[in-house]
Amino acid sequence: MDIEELLKLLKDELLLVLGESYGDFKKETKADVEVFLTLSKVKIERWTKLLQAGELTVDDYKWLLESQKDVLILNALYQAGVSKLRLGHLKNKIIKTIVNTVITVVI
Repeated sequence: MDIEELLKLLKDELLLVLGESYGDFKKETKADVEVFLTLSKVKIERWTKLLQAGELTVDDYKWLLESQKDVLILNALYQAGVSKLRLGHLKNKIIKTIVNTVITVVI
């Protein structure tokens, strides 16, 4: 597994998810996604290797990713007035997208 390829795939998938509802903020949300992936790169790599090796279950992997929600700051959308509730739902969708993407790549 090449972590750089995985991160690129995750970035592309996350931008699609964000673009579905927030296409007007494409440039800003792209920056937010890049920051999140950069800050989480080491953990995502370690957890993905553990998942691939069978040392983590999918539920464990999801739980670990959910612990990164605080790092996922959708600043552009928050400044645009998107409610905290909608941002919370969007963060959940982002975590789900990451889990589903990783599963299709490594399992």
